[in-house]
Amino acid sequence: MSSTSAGLVTGLTAAALVTVGYLGYQASANIPAELSAAGDRSAAASKAPRDRSNPTALPGNSGTGERVVYSLDDDRVWLVGPDNRVTRTFRVTPSTVDPAPATYHVTSRSGAVTGSDGIPVEHVVRFTSVDGVPIGFSAAKSGLTPPPDPKARTGGIRQSRADGNEMWKFATIGQKVVVIR
Repeated sequence: MSSTSAGLVTGLTAAALVTVGYLGYQASANIPAELSAAGDRSAAASKAPRDRSNPTALPGNSGTGERVVYSLDDDRVWLVGPDNRVTRTFRVTPSTVDPAPATYHVTSRSGAVTGSDGIPVEHVVRFTSVDGVPIGFSAAKSGLTPPPDPKARTGGIRQSRADGNEMWKFATIGQKVVVIR
């Protein structure tokens, strides 16, 4: 290959890399506000786990000690023992109202009630509220976890009945709940 050909290939490769970088920047800078707003769940279906090689791995930014960890981005919960070992992890169906990332504590529990969406639920573990909407984990008595009506303001983070049973045993009043992105 002549030095002229090598220079041409190098120049074209550099131009291609610059173009791809610029287009990537433009795409990220032009996300509509309704998709980038905190709490929006419209893009949730396409989310990939934060650790593709181990999607159930406890995130590093989730605190220490015994706690419930809830990842808004992963729609996943980890029950973590006092030795910082995960005793259980599971997927959840998020509510339409998200709590802010922070550390909370379980404030109330109910064995069985009707959820704000009208669905009978059990093992309700509440840890905060957002603008008057109580936020907590629950399991539908039917065992189903369909996505909530996007037009309704609900705070029930749904889990399976089996996971709800474990959450109920683990998350007693005062238990730490760490919400992360």
